[in-house]
Amino acid sequence: MTVDSDALATARRVLHTEARALDSLAAGLDGPFLRAVTLIEGASGRVIVTGMGKSGHVARKIAATMASTGCPAFYVHPAEASHGDLGMVTRDDAVVALSNSGETPELGDIIAYTRRFEIGLIGITSRDGSTLATASDVALVLPANPEACPMGLAPTTSTTMMLALGDALAVTLLERKGFTAADFKVFHPGGQLGQRLLKVADLMHGGEGLPLVSAETPMADVLLVMTAKSLGCAGVVGTDGRLAGILTDGDLRRHMSPDLISQTAGKVMTASPRTVPPNLLAAEALRQMNERSITSLFVVENDGRPVGVLHVHDCLRAGLA
Repeated sequence: MTVDSDALATARRVLHTEARALDSLAAGLDGPFLRAVTLIEGASGRVIVTGMGKSGHVARKIAATMASTGCPAFYVHPAEASHGDLGMVTRDDAVVALSNSGETPELGDIIAYTRRFEIGLIGITSRDGSTLATASDVALVLPANPEACPMGLAPTTSTTMMLALGDALAVTLLERKGFTAADFKVFHPGGQLGQRLLKVADLMHGGEGLPLVSAETPMADVLLVMTAKSLGCAGVVGTDGRLAGILTDGDLRRHMSPDLISQTAGKVMTASPRTVPPNLLAAEALRQMNERSITSLFVVENDGRPVGVLHVHDCLRAGLA
């Protein structure tokens, strides 16, 4: 074997070892996992996730995932907890403590604190019967699987299982809460994910920027409205305030004739135009515009009354593509 093939063989061995461990973890989920979910759901406060060393790094990620999916959570360093940060933990919280051996000495004070004040404690460990497992209200014991490290020393398989178990808890809680993509956007306003979850209402032109005319409005006045609002369109509303039609630059070109100015908006408009609701994802609205080769969509409420206009340039400026 070449050096490169040796390296690939090692990498594949690591991944297969950890994949088998995850399979065994999934197969062994039962009552304790459900009790852990129930314990967290029953806590009116936050989820405090703690761990030392590599388990601490995993704990930080679990806390971040829970916090971003509708379950308020944060990480507390166990050593700092012993020097005042225990004040961050309240009787209304639930604590998730990670320790592969279940005997991490730095966890001692935070474990004792949860027992003293009857704070729910979930322990994630590889050793049933360890101090952490015995002290916990719910012990999630990882199945026995070898570390991917050839010496069996570096935390690899065990931390992968902890991380995956944290994801399983977070996603189960997410689904039980009915957490939606719209909820997710609230916690992810920045970056590409925030852009993908923007709603039409976030980008549309409304209020004074809305170009609206009546069906009886002379086209000379319609042109003034379209020019002033600079959106390349105008909405035509009926006497009931509902959107009856739309006038676009394309409509003007199609009806171009010497008597166009003498016409009314109702004679030139395109009736029953394509519309979108304000709570639609902007990415979906952009898809509709692309499919129909149109540059703008009127935004209407359930009763058909227009509240805004979304232009394709608004979507592009927001980074949607």
